[in-house]
Amino acid sequence: MKINENTVLQGKRAALVPYTSAHVPRYHEWMQSEELQRLTASEPLSLEQEYEMQCSWRDDADKCTFIVLDTERWPGQADEDCMVGDVNLFLTDPEDPTLAEIEIMIAEPSYRGRGFGKEATLMMMSYGVRNLGVTAFEAKIGQENKASICMFKKLHFKEVAVNSIFQEVTLRLDVSDQERRWLLEQTNHVEERSYIELKLPTEVLET
Repeated sequence: MKINENTVLQGKRAALVPYTSAHVPRYHEWMQSEELQRLTASEPLSLEQEYEMQCSWRDDADKCTFIVLDTERWPGQADEDCMVGDVNLFLTDPEDPTLAEIEIMIAEPSYRGRGFGKEATLMMMSYGVRNLGVTAFEAKIGQENKASICMFKKLHFKEVAVNSIFQEVTLRLDVSDQERRWLLEQTNHVEERSYIELKLPTEVLET
């Protein structure tokens, strides 16, 4: 999705930046982990396939993704050295463009359980509501991923289905006026900035 190709969402812990080709090698390295493959129900890709997937994320109108960075370290350091995970929205129902499936992955083990996933998820949800017209979110999570299920329930998601074949739980949040106000209150500290402008000082220092 090209709408966010120059968008940075900067929070207290996490900064969300567009997924570019510079992020692919680190992302590819993450996805060699059998644990992450299992938790994300993903198949390992070659580096070349990962670059193709990055182009798909950038160009496809039904996908929106951000890379999660550690805001304490960025933008003073290169993106690749500050990467923590990623957060995604899928607008996969052509009959209901207001429904989005949301995914969050904190790939770096040392960043789990520290609030990065929660803040990044809230920031992405707020972005979806404000910029993409999303009024309902669904999250499909492996039953073994208790931490992720617990986090989404804390964000007011309700369990609506269990798929015993895929061992997957579906949680849903319908964004009522009350939920929308709560969501915007939770993210009123977030600054939306230009990725190009934030990157320029770093690139000048590197050259």
